[in-house]
This record gives sequence, C-alpha cells and structure tokens, in this order.
Amino acid sequence: MDSVQLLRHGVHLAALLAVVLLLARAGRAAARRLRQPEVIGETVVGLAAGPVVLHLLGQDVFDTVLPGTQLEALKWISKIGLVLFLVGLAHELRAGSGVAGRSTLWVAAGSLVPPLFAGILLTGYVLVEDAPAVRGDAPLPSFLLMVAVTMSITAVPVLARILADRGLSNTPTGRLALASAVVIDSVGWLLCMIAIGLGAGSATGVLHSFLALGVGAAGALAVRYGVRVPAVARMCARLPRTATVALGSVALALALTVEHLGMTAILGAALVGLALPPGESTPWEPAVASLSRAGRALVPAFFVVTGITVLNKAFSQLSWGLLAVTILLAFAGKGIGGYAGARLAGQPREASRRIAVLMNTRGLTELIVLQAGLGAGVLTAPLALALTLMAVVTTAATGPLLGLLDRGGSRPEPAPAVELVAAATEGGTR
Repeated sequence: MDSVQLLRHGVHLAALLAVVLLLARAGRAAARRLRQPEVIGETVVGLAAGPVVLHLLGQDVFDTVLPGTQLEALKWISKIGLVLFLVGLAHELRAGSGVAGRSTLWVAAGSLVPPLFAGILLTGYVLVEDAPAVRGDAPLPSFLLMVAVTMSITAVPVLARILADRGLSNTPTGRLALASAVVIDSVGWLLCMIAIGLGAGSATGVLHSFLALGVGAAGALAVRYGVRVPAVARMCARLPRTATVALGSVALALALTVEHLGMTAILGAALVGLALPPGESTPWEPAVASLSRAGRALVPAFFVVTGITVLNKAFSQLSWGLLAVTILLAFAGKGIGGYAGARLAGQPREASRRIAVLMNTRGLTELIVLQAGLGAGVLTAPLALALTLMAVVTTAATGPLLGLLDRGGSRPEPAPAVELVAAATEGGTR
C-alpha cells in the first residue's frame, strides 16, 4: 500500500469513525429527551445502524461504503475502546470492594443467586427448544454458567448515573444498591472468566486457558508492584500524559497477549484495572480516569461493529419465544431476588421495591460480558441478540418503574445529615 492509498484509507476510516460518533451523540440526545440512560440511546442506535443502512442501500453499496479492510479497522478501534474502558471499570469495582457490610451482602446475594438460577432455567429452555443455531457447540457447563452470568449482571456505571440523575446517590437505598452492584459485578466477572475457561473443552484448550490466566495474573502483578515503585509514582505525578500512554500501552499489550493465548482480551484489561490500588489521591488515578474516558468515547464503535458482524444475521434466527422468556426471566430473577435480599437485610417494603427495580439495570457492563462470551465462542449470535435486547429493555424500564413507585407513594428517603456532611467532605459520591 503506497502513501496515497494509505492516506485515502486513513481519511475513509476517520470519516467512518466520525459518523459513528455522531450517531452515538444523536442516540445520547434522544435518550436524554426520553429520560433514559445515555447508554440506551448509544446501544440502540449503534446496533441498528448497520442493519438499517444495509437494508436501505443493499449489500453492494454497503460493501463500497464499508469495505472489509475498513470494517476490520473499526473492529480494532472497538477492541481498543473496550480494553481502555475496562481498565477504568475494573478499577472502580476494586475501589468499591471495601463497602460490603451485612446489608450489602444480603442484597447482593438476593440479586445474584436467583438471577443465576434464572439463567439455568433459560439454558433449559434453549436445550428443550433444540435449536442448534441458538445452542451452539460450547461444552454444556461453560454454556450454562455463561448464560447464568449474563442474567445476573447489574451495571455499576449506569446504575450510578441513574442514582445521580434521580437524586438517590446520597440516600441509604441508593448507596446500598450501588454497593451491592459492585459485589455482584465482581463475582460476575470471576464467573465469566471461569465459564470461558470451561469453554476450552479439550485438555489442551484447558491448559491454554490456564496459561492465559497465568500470563494475565503475572502481568497484573507486575503492574501492581510496578506502580508502587517511588520513581514510577513520581513520574505519574509529574507527567500524567506519559503515565496515561504507558498504562494504556501495558493494558493493550496484556489484553492482546491473553487473547492470543486463547482467552478474551477483556480479561487482560480487567486484570490491569484490578491490579491498580484504589484511592483518589494516588498518582495514577488521573491516568486511569483518562483511559476510561478515552475508552468510553470509542465504545460506540463496538455497538456498530457488533450490529454489522453479529446481530445482522442473528435476527432471522431469533424466535419471539426465546426473547420473551429471556426478558421475563431477567425481570423475575432480579426483581424477586432483589426484593427478597433487601427484606432479609432489614429494609422496609418501599426501599426493597426500589432496590429490586435498581438491580435490573444492566447497561454497558452486560454488553461487554456478552462480547466476552461471543468472542470465546460460548454464546451464539441469536442468543446474544436476545440477551442484548433483554439488557436494553430491563435498563430502559428502570426509570419508568422508579417513577411508578414515586407516584405510588414510595418516595426515596433522605440521607442522614451526618452522611451528607461526610460526603461533602470527601468530595461527593462517585
């Protein structure tokens, strides 16, 4: 490829990326007007963009607008975005790992165990339907565990945004819901990695999975102890941009290495985020925040690529029965489990109902877990589509259901004055 072709290729890719980001901005604006989390707008617009354009223009024109080389480049951009975003998300989960008290554990258990069981029921439905395109060929233990995990996720970033938008961040109910979500997602990521490891099937595949985990763990330990070196800490404080580039490069290198060894790149990114010690005053915190923002800006490319490469063909293989069962089990598992866990934690009925609704927020974290399952070959495209639509529906329903509770007299309780003073002193909530 000569310099002129390379320039044309770069301009074409930049134009495509600009269109993707404009679509994401339009989706966020539409979501705000509908009083929905912005990720809902990004997700729906991004996933639908490819199939809609393909239907309107036809395959030949579509291939001209988005040839294979450009689509492959967009795939890499979306992968980079996911890796960088996961560093920040995993670090956020690590920062919240110390909030687990008795009430938090009850709510987390209630919002985790019944949804896992709901995932087992969904697996049973898929097996009874006997549709090879939906079941795939992954080993049953891996398939069952991965489906169960996808039903159990509660997205911490989207939940935090919903709590802030509705003035619930400083209420005991809001703090309990967010702390429980941190516990749920931490356990969920662990179970997700186990499911991917089980998906290797053969003894050789299992050994490769253990090798990938070992390399990822070794890289995470190197990051953990490396950032504690005084010279590194001083460099992070003096040169934050250099620290951001260095940390991002390490995360990408580890993620791609783990992927090359047979696991998902998401594992390497998550391990780097978990390896960084938490604390807002730490010198590497600005670098983590910058990586998370950069990754979040590129995530819309992930939605568009997924819509084109996976979901476009899956629509014809998705049955209404599978979609209905998936959504009903998702609502039931989180709703019943979240309410029961809150009641066992000693919460009043009104607060328990509110927590049950909040626990159904799945958002972007669910989509990343689905990408991990798809990339590992554990989930099929039709089932991933059903679970994606489930994530959109359950997350979009959170706001309206909270509104119904408000109109029904279940108002959020204010935080005690001492908690508000402490929050103000610490710089506010996350």
